Amino acid sequence: MGSNARWDILKLLADPTRLRLLALLMREELSVAELQEILDMAQSRISSQLALLRQADLVIDRRDGKKAYYSLRPALPFAQVALLKAACEAVGPELADDRANLERILTKRRAFQEQYFNLIAGKLGRDYCPGRSWEAIGHLALRLAPSIDIADLGAGEGLISQLLARRAKTVWCIDNSPRMVEVGTELAQKNGLSNLTYHLGDIERVPLPDHSVDVAILSQALHHALHPQTAVSEAYRILRPGGQLLILDLKEHSFEKAHELYADVWLGFKESALLGFLHTAGFEHADVTTVAKEPTEPHFETLLVSGIKPTA
Repeated sequence: MGSNARWDILKLLADPTRLRLLALLMREELSVAELQEILDMAQSRISSQLALLRQADLVIDRRDGKKAYYSLRPALPFAQVALLKAACEAVGPELADDRANLERILTKRRAFQEQYFNLIAGKLGRDYCPGRSWEAIGHLALRLAPSIDIADLGAGEGLISQLLARRAKTVWCIDNSPRMVEVGTELAQKNGLSNLTYHLGDIERVPLPDHSVDVAILSQALHHALHPQTAVSEAYRILRPGGQLLILDLKEHSFEKAHELYADVWLGFKESALLGFLHTAGFEHADVTTVAKEPTEPHFETLLVSGIKPTA
């Protein structure tokens, strides 16, 4: 740093307001409003001094919506940083109130965040939160999945499979609706998913060989089966030893109109009935959990059921 630059910085530091601003920004990035509260000064005075510090390349600013935040420029030359620290240390006692006010502001920041998360504790997933969607969470979770062979039984147009295919080795979608198979195939081609294949077939007579997949999925499909036990046994047949069955389906309910509105054969299932299907088919480590409950009538509840095909 040349002597002229040092003189310029010393001239800037000769002003008490600019020195107080630099002392604060060396500790924390702060908004103009926060600096006003700490220094008890008018916005115009603070903004004008910040403009001079920015012109001298000592501070930088960033916009966040309508707010402007300021911080010390990163990677300042060592000599400049040493000069700033020496100036702040020289008037340390006079800056004690500013430091105390800074801690109060930072405590207020933390308290606001804590209050927000205390308020929504136990409600995550039920209330809106920007950026948090099941689609986004699904994409994140799929990055953890290994490259395996999957059968989506009763897949419909295969919305789940469209996601799974981006990570899986192969995905087979089975559905008994020719139109669903047609739409799903078009979607797979449009999205360039060559490992996603649709077959016309029934979940009670799956057109796949024995021991051909690692995971079988029945997502909101079992309550459309005439014989749910047969569908679960078919899933067992096509799974390799150690493979997993995953079922998402409705808990038993009394909304009779579901027969007419959604072509449901069964009004959901009791947890014990689903576990019974798995045990009868031969699955081990069967488990059932309630994963969702709709807040509006008829308050459908969704169960997640899983089981493992024995390795021997």
